[in-house]
Amino acid sequence: IEPSGIAWLDGTRVWLARFPLSIIQLAGRIGVGATFFKAGLLKYQSWEFTVRLFQEEYRVPLLDPAVAARIAMVQELTIPILLFLGLGTRIATLPLLGMIAVIQTFVYPNAYNEHLVWGAILVLLLTRGPGVFSLDYLIGQYARRVGAR
Repeated sequence: IEPSGIAWLDGTRVWLARFPLSIIQLAGRIGVGATFFKAGLLKYQSWEFTVRLFQEEYRVPLLDPAVAARIAMVQELTIPILLFLGLGTRIATLPLLGMIAVIQTFVYPNAYNEHLVWGAILVLLLTRGPGVFSLDYLIGQYARRVGAR
């Protein structure tokens, strides 16, 4: 590559690096949250079918199918709301990462492509936080202001 080509590539890299991480974090929170929330709504709207799925197809070990279905539904309807708001975000990622691990291991072992995407986004949120477009950020700012007094 010519020197001018290297300079162009380097300039492009620097320009792209200025893209706000908080927008990526917000999009990740909404994207993963919406995926799980939709699944929770389907479970709620078709409860008998959901229990049958847990009995016949999902077969999560150690748990009664109705109990496993209820746990999944409650998690899928509550935790995404925390992600949408950016409230308790880092903690909220943990049960979803656990669900992904259970689904990958026991239910759909060939769905690793989706699980890797969801997991990568959740690990980003776990390790980097929810970003400035979140209640976590606002609470942190308030706590710092109060603590500085």
